Amino acid sequence: MKKAWKIIVLAVLIIAGLGMFWMLPGERIKQAQQMKANGKYEYAIILGAKVNGEVPSLSLRYRLESAVEYATQFPHVQLVLAGGQGKDEDISEAEAMYRFLQQHGIAKERLVMEDQSTSTSENLQFSQNIIPEVAGVTIISSDYHLARARFLARQIGWESDVVAAKTPESIKAKVLIRERLALLKTWLFRR
Repeated sequence: MKKAWKIIVLAVLIIAGLGMFWMLPGERIKQAQQMKANGKYEYAIILGAKVNGEVPSLSLRYRLESAVEYATQFPHVQLVLAGGQGKDEDISEAEAMYRFLQQHGIAKERLVMEDQSTSTSENLQFSQNIIPEVAGVTIISSDYHLARARFLARQIGWESDVVAAKTPESIKAKVLIRERLALLKTWLFRR
């Protein structure tokens, strides 16, 4: 009988732990999306995503479309294009972003390229190294990604607000699970 109770208690603890794993990061992801940008920061950082050859992936294209809309609404904002070149990419994510934004009418004088980073943490750290010292920035990224990006921005001393780009339906289930794990890892290791 004691063994059965131990198994029941263990099962309840596991279920509660899994529930917390799902709910707490999920709530943070939703909260981050509510911190909508209003043009108060001079710089907006567009976080990179996959480039297929020289063409922005659908995720990156959605981020760029959101960036064009924001940049048009707030013409004083400078855009930092953050993303290096992966082994399977023909150009850096920053270069792909630069080309897209130029084609969509954003003046090159408003674009600052950071083309060395390989992670969200590096996107922000390397961007901080190439722009003037500021108290805060706007982060433009996929909706699911903003909680982790804002947490990492706080780690380097920045306040932030956000522009949320939609997530492609084809990857939504995968990234929501992966992002919860990434958010937990970021909370634990601070990067």
